[in-house]
Amino acid sequence: MKPTHIEHIGIAVKSLDEAIPYYEQLLGSSCYAIEEVADQRVRTAFFKIGQTKIELLESTSPEGPVGKFIEKKGEGIHHIAFAVDGLEDALEKVKAQGIRLIDEQPRKGAEGLHIAFLHPKSTFGVLTELCEDKNKTK
Repeated sequence: MKPTHIEHIGIAVKSLDEAIPYYEQLLGSSCYAIEEVADQRVRTAFFKIGQTKIELLESTSPEGPVGKFIEKKGEGIHHIAFAVDGLEDALEKVKAQGIRLIDEQPRKGAEGLHIAFLHPKSTFGVLTELCEDKNKTK
C-alpha cells in the first residue's frame, strides 16, 4: 500500500456553527461543503488547503463515534486520512501486516468517498482512515 496523499485531517468539534467561522478566518477561505453522514452520526464541514482538506466533525448523537471521542478526549484532532488507489487491496495488505482493522470492508463516507478505518491500538495511537475516490479519473 502506498498512499497518494493526505486526503484530510479530521477535527472533532462540539459545534460546526462555532468552529466554521474560526477556520474560515484562520485559513482565509470559506467552508465549501457541509454534509451529514447519518450512519456515522456526524455532520461534516470541509475546507481545502492545497491538495489536503480539513474535515470538521460534529456529532449528531452522544452515542456516535465522534460524540464518544469528544466526551472522552474533548475537541481536537480525531483522525488522519490517506488517499489510496485500491482500498480493498490496501486493507488486505495492512491486515496481513498485523494491523487491526475497524472496518473489514470499505463503506461510504463523506464526499462520496469509500473509506475504512484502522484501529489506533495498531497505529501508534492515531486513528487512521484510508480513502478511495472511485469517481476520480485516472
